[in-house]
Amino acid sequence: MKYYLVLVILHLGAWLPLPLLHAIGHFTGSFLGIIPNRLRSTTLRHIQACFPEMRRSAQRQLVRDSLIEAAKTLTETGALWLRPAERSLQLIRKVDGREQVDAAQQKGSGVILATPHLGCWEAAGLYGAARFQMTCLYRPLRLGKLEGLVRQARERPGAHYVTTSAAGIRALYRMLEEGGTTAMLPDQEPRAGNGLFVPFFGIPAWSGVLLARMARRTGATVVFAWCERLPRGHGYHLHFREAPEEIASPDLAVATRAMNAAVEQMVRECPQQYQWAYRRFKHRPDGEPPFYTD
Repeated sequence: MKYYLVLVILHLGAWLPLPLLHAIGHFTGSFLGIIPNRLRSTTLRHIQACFPEMRRSAQRQLVRDSLIEAAKTLTETGALWLRPAERSLQLIRKVDGREQVDAAQQKGSGVILATPHLGCWEAAGLYGAARFQMTCLYRPLRLGKLEGLVRQARERPGAHYVTTSAAGIRALYRMLEEGGTTAMLPDQEPRAGNGLFVPFFGIPAWSGVLLARMARRTGATVVFAWCERLPRGHGYHLHFREAPEEIASPDLAVATRAMNAAVEQMVRECPQQYQWAYRRFKHRPDGEPPFYTD
C-alpha cells in the first residue's frame, strides 16, 4: 500500500505546478505540526537541543516551519524525478558560486560536492548530474520496489549512482583521481567503524570520515552545495560554498569537525529548511543515555 501511495504522489507531482505542490506541502506540514507524531517529536527534540538560546515560542514556530518544509520535500519530488530533465532544471532560478567547481575542473582537480539535508537536495543533485556528469554515493532505499524508479530518475541527466559498498567507494576514488566530480551527503550517520564523534550544534554526533579521507588522498576540491526553496513555489536558488581548508587535514578529527562546522553554518542561514526529522544523534558516545526516548 505504501508503495502505491508514493507512486500516486510522485505522478501527481510530475503534472502539477510547483506553487500548488508547495501549497499542498504547506497544508500537510501544518497538519503534522498539530497532531502528535514521531516527526514532530523528533523535530522538537532537535530544535530544543540545537537552539537552546531561542524562546519557547520561537522554537515552536521553527518546528512548524520545519515540518512544512519537510512535507514539501515529498510533494515536490515528482516534479524533479518524473519530468523531462531539462524541464525540471528550469525550476532552479538562480545559481551562485559555481565558479568554484569550474575552477577546480579547469585545473584538473577532482571535485567532491557535499550536499547536506538542507533545502531541496534532489534539485542540487539534478543540477550536478546534468552539468558535471558526477558519480554519487547513496544508500539503497528501504522501500525496495522504488529502487529502479529512483535510480533512473536521478541518473537520467547524466549521473552515475553507486551504493555505499567497497566497490562503490572504489568507483568514487577512481572518478576523483581522473579529475571527475562526485557527490555525497556530509551529514548522514555512517555505519559502525566509519565515523567519529565530533560536535554538531554543540552535540557529539557520529559523523562520517569518508569525505575527509577522499579529499586528503586524492587532492580533490571540496565544495558544499545546497538548494534553497524560494517562497510561494517560485523555484530554487542553488548555492555553492567553499569548504574550509581544514577539511583536508591529515587529522581526521580536525577534518570532520570542519565538515560539521561548515554544515552547521549553512543550516543556521536557513534553519527551517534543514531535515530536522532525521535522527542525526541516534548513536551516542559510550556511557551517554539515548538522545531519543521513543
